[in-house]
Amino acid sequence: MIGVINFGLGNLGSIVNAFERIDCRIEIFQNPTKILKYDHLILPGVGSFKVGMNNLIKQNWDKAIYKYVNSGRPLLGICLGMQLIFELGEEDGINKGLGLIKGKVSKIKIKNNEKLPHVGWNTLSFVKKHFILRNLKEHVDYYFVHSYKCIPNNKENLIAYSNYGGKIAACVSNNKNVFGTQFHPEKSPPNGFIILKNFSEWDGKC
Repeated sequence: MIGVINFGLGNLGSIVNAFERIDCRIEIFQNPTKILKYDHLILPGVGSFKVGMNNLIKQNWDKAIYKYVNSGRPLLGICLGMQLIFELGEEDGINKGLGLIKGKVSKIKIKNNEKLPHVGWNTLSFVKKHFILRNLKEHVDYYFVHSYKCIPNNKENLIAYSNYGGKIAACVSNNKNVFGTQFHPEKSPPNGFIILKNFSEWDGKC
């Protein structure tokens, strides 16, 4: 069973609909004490890093997420959810994140006629192989909505990137059981649905 964390900032309906379309059992839950009930966990998110992290802490999700990750089970962070797995976010001041991947989240520096937020379809370039990217062709478009980008300290955490104001981390991993997508796979069929299906079958090992 896949669990989707409801901490007040997630695009939950589209995530559930996407998994149901690929015949995966999924459930939204809002009680952190139930976190180990699930085989796979999704940390969604739309909005501000500061508000998102504050919500996680106030609702005791942070400790529950650490417990889940330490169990070795797979976690997928989507959009803001990917940003929150980093150490620091620079939106609305400097704020601590979950720190599952070392690095920071900084505002995109746009060029030429580019605008913020970065909204729309953009192409992925793969940096390294990962189970979650299996059966996918490179240079395929996925749907992005964000103004901040993740900057891993260690290049080994970068799985795929896109270009908007320079390189943007599009997929990251802690090289264990945590994976993140800056884009919305649930809004990027058919290839985004392949990513979700791969995640549902991933054992959390690299």
